[in-house]
Amino acid sequence: MNLPRLSVIIPIYNEEKNIPHMYRRLTDVCRGCVGDSYEFVFVSDGSRDHSEALLLELAAMDPRVKYVFFSRNFGHQTALSAGLEAVKGEYTVIIDGDLQDPPELIDEMLRKAGEGFEVVYARRRQRKGDSAFKKIYANLFYRLLRSITQVEIPVDTGDFRLIHRKVVDVVRRMPEKNKFLRGQISWIGFRQTYVEFERDARLYDESGYSFLKSLKLALTGITSFSDLPLRLATFLGAFMLLFSLLGGVFLAYARFVLHRAFPHTGAVMLGMVFLGGIQLLCIGILGEYLSGMYHDLRNRPLYVVRESNVG
Repeated sequence: MNLPRLSVIIPIYNEEKNIPHMYRRLTDVCRGCVGDSYEFVFVSDGSRDHSEALLLELAAMDPRVKYVFFSRNFGHQTALSAGLEAVKGEYTVIIDGDLQDPPELIDEMLRKAGEGFEVVYARRRQRKGDSAFKKIYANLFYRLLRSITQVEIPVDTGDFRLIHRKVVDVVRRMPEKNKFLRGQISWIGFRQTYVEFERDARLYDESGYSFLKSLKLALTGITSFSDLPLRLATFLGAFMLLFSLLGGVFLAYARFVLHRAFPHTGAVMLGMVFLGGIQLLCIGILGEYLSGMYHDLRNRPLYVVRESNVG
């Protein structure tokens, strides 16, 4: 059996209105780029609308359409991981199913890959349809992550990218349960470049990726690729210890040398609250790292498949 030259992973969560448009545009692009040597891997992350019924119809009429249906919602990054386990192509494109990332960019990505690059990611010049608040926190997160990690994670990018088979094989061997694929792919290395584009607004409905989900992904990215929060907790503890020692020396000097007392109960209470806040912050930071280790140690399956036609 001849393996496809190009595989496309499309995570789906309640995208029944977008699926027909996505399928048509992807088909036109892929036929223009690689002829018939392509496959689509749709991963339904516990969709509750008619997305899965539409995918079954597409698979019945087009053998290049593969699908993986989760037993429940396991998360966007997990859906991408399932797609990476299923693909067979020499090159793999990761693209969301909401059509905010234009499938037509795949042609330019393949041309870059032909120049010898194993990873070609898409960098956004503009984010249409996103609120000002989302643009601000996305901008801050990517720059913060880049500044505190030793891995060169590109800014203004999502998961939309093309990767070579050798990159897919390495990602499959990475065992962590809390996935942050754009960071993992950057960590792997190889020759990487980018193409720029303007991100479109969603055609239908609103994004299922809420602020809380984005925040959780941000925490996963930071704790997976930086030890700085742990070091910050250590520095804060050392600073507060030094501050309290100096404060104690000053109070003793004032009491026994200057013969002055400072019965400022409010100041003492404020100091206790401040110290308690520092302690809780440090405990929270440690908890985030321990939580990631706990998920890995339990060694549960990353996801559960209810139905699939992937051979």
